[in-house]
Amino acid sequence: MNATHRTPTTTKTPTTPTSTTSTTSASATKTRTAPISPEDFAQAVAAERAAGVVPVRHTGRVALGALAALATALATASVARNPSFQWGTVGDYLFSSRIIDGLILTIWLTALSVALSFLIGTVLAVMRLSANPVLQAISWAYTWFFRSVPLLVQLLFWFNIGYLYPRLSLGIPFGPAWFSFETSELISSAAVAVIGLTIHESAYAAEIIRGGILSVDRGQLEAAEALGMHPRRVLGRIVLPQAMRVILPPAGSLLISTLKSTSMVSVIAVTDLLYAAQLIYNQNFLVIPLLMVATVWYLVMTSLLSIAQHFVEKRYARGFARTSGRGPAPVPKPDSL
Repeated sequence: MNATHRTPTTTKTPTTPTSTTSTTSASATKTRTAPISPEDFAQAVAAERAAGVVPVRHTGRVALGALAALATALATASVARNPSFQWGTVGDYLFSSRIIDGLILTIWLTALSVALSFLIGTVLAVMRLSANPVLQAISWAYTWFFRSVPLLVQLLFWFNIGYLYPRLSLGIPFGPAWFSFETSELISSAAVAVIGLTIHESAYAAEIIRGGILSVDRGQLEAAEALGMHPRRVLGRIVLPQAMRVILPPAGSLLISTLKSTSMVSVIAVTDLLYAAQLIYNQNFLVIPLLMVATVWYLVMTSLLSIAQHFVEKRYARGFARTSGRGPAPVPKPDSL
């Protein structure tokens, strides 16, 4: 009797693994917290109130705000009603031709000094980030020295530079001179003001630009180098445009600070806004009204610069998302110098 042993065959049905889409988790990982719109905030507050959630009332903050508002109102009323300010006289001299001439010179000094200071500051910042130790040392020494010496001292020094060098010559070193000038005739008071302001502010501009360059992500520089871009082209086309959003806030503050610092040039007889007011009140002895005229114009100029700074910062900040807990990587020093 032949017993046939049959091995049961198990048919293996290929099981197709359930493909769980990973896009949900990936998108959740990449999701960034968007700012809450005013409408969403209002809806959230309404929902909390409907649910019986009562927000905590900060009585101390309200009281402190009320006291601050009251003190501000009292101070404003005191200044407005004080007859010693002679507001009518302030209005008479506000658009005086001598005041307007001083205002124009103040704007000119500010614009020229800031433009030159950022031009020199860019060179100093690149020197500081260079791999050349000599250039690094020169940039550091320049920044250290001219940030340490007060602006007023520098202005007085450059005003008396003719004592050290009575004549300035141009020619072959240790050879004959082609041109020779009297220092006092060549360098006027306005030129001294531009030189002093530019040298002083360029030391601060160098640190502002260096900080902006270091804020750019290191991967940007590596990608540009991988494409074979020249280091100078990388600096001008990749690094500086991205660093502008970091450079602009302190640069705007430096511009406003330079505008106010131009008042110091009055000590070297440059007829800026303050010196023009001083010349007038030295004749009519209306000291306080003329000082208020200068104050009003300084307030107008700084306010306009602050508004312009706000819109420029908003323009350059467009497209850059804010991420919490994430800082920029340092940029390596360019080896081209």
